[in-house]
Amino acid sequence: MKFTDLADDAEDTEHTPAERAAAASRSTWVSVGVNLVLTITQIVVGVVAKSQGLIADGIHSLSDLVADFVVLFAGHHSKKDADVDHPYGHQRFETAASLVLGTLLLAVGLGMLWSAIRKLEAPETVQTVHVIALWVAGAALVAKELLFRYMLSVAKRVKSSMLVANAWHARSDAASSLVVGIGIIGNLAGYPILDPIAALIVGVMVTKMGWGFAWDALHDLMDRAVDEQEVDAIRRTLIETPGISGVHDVRTRKMGDMIVVDAHIEVDAAISVEAGHDIAVLARQRVLQRHRVLNLMTHVDPWRRPDLDHAPPVAPAKS
Repeated sequence: MKFTDLADDAEDTEHTPAERAAAASRSTWVSVGVNLVLTITQIVVGVVAKSQGLIADGIHSLSDLVADFVVLFAGHHSKKDADVDHPYGHQRFETAASLVLGTLLLAVGLGMLWSAIRKLEAPETVQTVHVIALWVAGAALVAKELLFRYMLSVAKRVKSSMLVANAWHARSDAASSLVVGIGIIGNLAGYPILDPIAALIVGVMVTKMGWGFAWDALHDLMDRAVDEQEVDAIRRTLIETPGISGVHDVRTRKMGDMIVVDAHIEVDAAISVEAGHDIAVLARQRVLQRHRVLNLMTHVDPWRRPDLDHAPPVAPAKS
């Protein structure tokens, strides 16, 4: 999975949630248009030209089209404000959407594998394809690669892991179109069996990618931490806050494309509770302004004093 594409810059000070949502919506609607045209063209031409590989590629495009609508649905719901039942907001709709996308690709990939294997078991049923299938496969390759580059640039600009997942759907389709094109060329050159072999390879690619997306999304739903680079950037922002002398126990968990952070900050033991609270408030404001952080919960510790947070519990006195 290519969520590491977001790691180029650990801070995001340029885009509001509304701007990120608008960019996601625009890029996804572009993907809808491209995938709709490709799905219809590939499946229709695949049937007419008798190319199982091109039909498999068209089904892959169809899965991307369904995925686009899942992304739009999740993007709409993730923008809802926090409520009593969801005090941290609805950002995990995006993570759930990534899980759905992965599961969808996994199911589609397994279906492709089953169909291709059945063809390979009866090679005499494989027919020679028409040359028009090769032209359509080439056009699909170009369209999907351009779509991938466009969507990935948008995803990296607004730092959306869900858009990264959808962009790599496009790249997987570009790769599958390349494989299908090679299979069609082999078929036209007198080796008909290469067309179902191409469909089999596409099935393996789709299955592998679906598993990766679903597995990563499942980990995120289980409160996986963000990468160490981003944790270090948040830690630096905290330690550079006036009044903070030390930082420890920085813990993070993903909330969609946002982050929830817990941290212990160390302040002068001689200051008042009010002064320590003001420092914690300033630290929270700085972190929320500079990073993709939804909320920061701070625990104030006295600087250069024994840390009793990790001390074993004291046994109750016997009567």
